[in-house]
Amino acid sequence: MKAVFNDNILAESNDIVYVDGNPYFPREAMYDQYFRDSRHTTVCGWKGKARYWDLIADDQIITNVAWSYETPKPDAEAIRYRVAFYSGKGIIIS
Repeated sequence: MKAVFNDNILAESNDIVYVDGNPYFPREAMYDQYFRDSRHTTVCGWKGKARYWDLIADDQIITNVAWSYETPKPDAEAIRYRVAFYSGKGIIIS
């Protein structure tokens, strides 16, 4: 599976975990050169606190395009150190 933005491969892996309909890639499958840390965080009642990344590609910056639960609650342990992408921000998952 790949996460792509304008022909730029952002992440790719065959090791995908689905949670709430979102494919989560292993964190190490993410190509760091396209990302910078975001200050944005959210909290999910059953998954825990999410951190976010902004995408920097093709002279564009798209905020909060990827997220991860690095210290998830016990019921979400399967997505520890995994990353998901917002398809609504131009990311194509295939």
